[in-house]
Amino acid sequence: MKRHKSLIPLSDDHHKGLLLAQLIQKNAPQFTHLPNDVEGKIEYTKDAWENELKFHFASEENILFPFASGKNKDLDELLNIIVDEHRVIKKRISELHLNDKSIEKLDELGNILKNHIRTEERELFPMIQKFFGDEKLNELENKIESVAELQKRKSQKDN
Repeated sequence: MKRHKSLIPLSDDHHKGLLLAQLIQKNAPQFTHLPNDVEGKIEYTKDAWENELKFHFASEENILFPFASGKNKDLDELLNIIVDEHRVIKKRISELHLNDKSIEKLDELGNILKNHIRTEERELFPMIQKFFGDEKLNELENKIESVAELQKRKSQKDN
């Protein structure tokens, strides 16, 4: 199923998230211009949280999920699972510290993040597109774009 344009910004974020997930998993290939040591990967993950992931989660939880909830029981159950996964990911990132178990913690987080993103891309987004027509999805697009613009301005101001 072709992705509706309203969901493309979130899918673009997912692409970045999958790169992060791959980077922090055990036996990850070396990526040019990305950290290869455990300490660097921890810092990169925390930075990705502060500058991208937390905004992505907020967009989903404050815009997408309220938009999609209440339409279908299965969709609502999936939204609840995804919100729980957001909490787990956030907690796992906050618990990252350099120690003897860092490699395992990064690998676990990478697997959780990868599976989470795949669930959203393969299950959530197709369900949303199935239950909502173009008119409603276009309304969603405008909301997501305005939040993305606010985040972009905030990021520029912080730098």
